[in-house]
Amino acid sequence: MNILIIGASRSGKAVSMLAKKLGHQVFVSEIENESKFTETIAFFEKNAIDFEFGKNSIQLLKKSDIIITSPGVPREAEIICEAEKRNIPVISEIEFAYQNCKNPIIAVTGTNGKTTTTALISHILNNSEKNSIVAGNIGVPFSQVLENIDETTIIVLEVSSYQLDRIQNFRPKAAVITNITPDHLKYHKTMEDYVETKWKISLNQIGNDLLILNYDDLLLRKNRLAKSKIEYFAIDSQAGDAFVRDGKIILINKQQKEEELMLVNQLSLPGKHNIYNSLAALLAARAFEVTNENIRSALSKFEGVNHRLELVRTIKSIKFINDSKATNVNSTWYALNSYDNNIIWIAGGRGDNNNYSDLDDSVLRNVKQIIAIGEEAEAISNHFCLMKDCIIADTLEEAVFEAYSLAAENDVVLFSPSCKSFDMFLNFEQRGDVFKEIVNNLK
Repeated sequence: MNILIIGASRSGKAVSMLAKKLGHQVFVSEIENESKFTETIAFFEKNAIDFEFGKNSIQLLKKSDIIITSPGVPREAEIICEAEKRNIPVISEIEFAYQNCKNPIIAVTGTNGKTTTTALISHILNNSEKNSIVAGNIGVPFSQVLENIDETTIIVLEVSSYQLDRIQNFRPKAAVITNITPDHLKYHKTMEDYVETKWKISLNQIGNDLLILNYDDLLLRKNRLAKSKIEYFAIDSQAGDAFVRDGKIILINKQQKEEELMLVNQLSLPGKHNIYNSLAALLAARAFEVTNENIRSALSKFEGVNHRLELVRTIKSIKFINDSKATNVNSTWYALNSYDNNIIWIAGGRGDNNNYSDLDDSVLRNVKQIIAIGEEAEAISNHFCLMKDCIIADTLEEAVFEAYSLAAENDVVLFSPSCKSFDMFLNFEQRGDVFKEIVNNLK
């Protein structure tokens, strides 16, 4: 089969190799200039994978049986539209990987919390004598982990709306939707489309599969006629199969009786958002017959994930926190409400119809200084300048230096951008790594 892959970043690179090993004829087309892809080009040449950079040539469609898109390739891209006119199937990387996977799958999506929830589920499983591995939007493409993997290993996938947009048969044994708030609207155009795409995670599930939903999220409380079994988790409502009451996590067992799992303050991760993440994770793990004892032990020992409220360093009682994973306003809301100390907030990047007014109360209560960077610097400064002192910095390095000079004992320097990274960095991981390098070099 002749496969055309659109996009040469991590997912495109990984799926090209999987398709090649399966015996298909592969061509990778990347519209960005080749200057950003030196290592990838060397990889393609080493593995005899044909490619082009700086364009998506329409003539490639003449000999293409199927197209695999990398996450975020616009629906209106000329080559995608032309392929659809010619009735050439267009699928996502996770769909192609799923079609060549025999492992049990737990899939996690949502606007916020999906990375931590994915990592938590895998942590619980691995600490319960079950083999699991994380993949997908969390950093390692689904296609990449399929080589030399035992069929009993449980794959825990973080999946974005971009990845769900082009599925056909993708069917996880257990699926989680953590929450839904506005995001990626430049791609989806409308909130309705974004919501519908998130719900696709359950599209192909059947009666003995499990869908785990946040009961406190009104967009998720409504039953979308899912065919699978549904379990709910909640904090604000004492409803569902896992909820909080009087500072305790309560589970409903198979006999429909309540069980006290643990105290909320025994969770290793702070913040209300991490209670939600823990509730979702424990329900997913329980579906794979993990005991309450193992769940309790794992939740009390989990150390978190890179780039999400990650303590980088403490200097003179000043904490430097890397929250580069906060690519939208809602994610930053959780960050701003996770610390009681005075916050010096570094924010900015590429906006996505950001509504900063959602952060007003948190900023008034917890922030003493704002340093804005990137394409959204002026928008952030203009919005908050009447509430708080705002500074615009040209670079992330300048922002960190400025924050350090302004910080006093027991302050928190919080890098929680609220924006995408693509104006200055390749992705949020690179952005977070640069922040950590700058902080670790401070004297």
